[in-house]
Amino acid sequence: MSTRNNQRVCPVEHAGGLDNKLRRIVQNPRKILVPYLKPGMTALDMGCGPGYFTLDMAKLVSTSGKVIAVDLQQGMLDKVDQKIKGTQLEKIIQLHQCGASQIGLQEQVDFALAFYMVHEVPNQTSFFQEIKSLLNPKGRLLIVEPNFHVSKQSFNEMTASIQQIGFKIVDTPRMFFSRAILLEKN
Repeated sequence: MSTRNNQRVCPVEHAGGLDNKLRRIVQNPRKILVPYLKPGMTALDMGCGPGYFTLDMAKLVSTSGKVIAVDLQQGMLDKVDQKIKGTQLEKIIQLHQCGASQIGLQEQVDFALAFYMVHEVPNQTSFFQEIKSLLNPKGRLLIVEPNFHVSKQSFNEMTASIQQIGFKIVDTPRMFFSRAILLEKN
């Protein structure tokens, strides 16, 4: 959700670094998401990149659920599309290209994931307000940020601003090399 010319988003050319076997050892999508996703849910994968979390999200919500994979870059969405084409996941995953300052969805979701992407968003207040408008009552948002990009102070400031928007903290999951927070829409 940031412009390419300011180099805040990970370029498509580096997608392989986001989707590799070594990362699965440290940040296993299934282990991270199992506590939050159930069959039949509608989930949002913000800044989905090449689909590292998207595919596991789709397997967890099953054929009765839906995952909306959102990215600013069409090239990232194309990578997800290549992975799911001709599979059962194609029926579960909906691809959506967002704008630089707006997600641009109307559909309500039960769960939203923002993994290593909030620090790329130029207007976080607007972003979180839009996420809140998309969440069902008691909908949850999991934010995970890299501790090598986002200081503890910056993360705490972001957390305080999210609470002012109308989210409450449910949990602070521990994740390797990361700062994480699980929020619920008030």
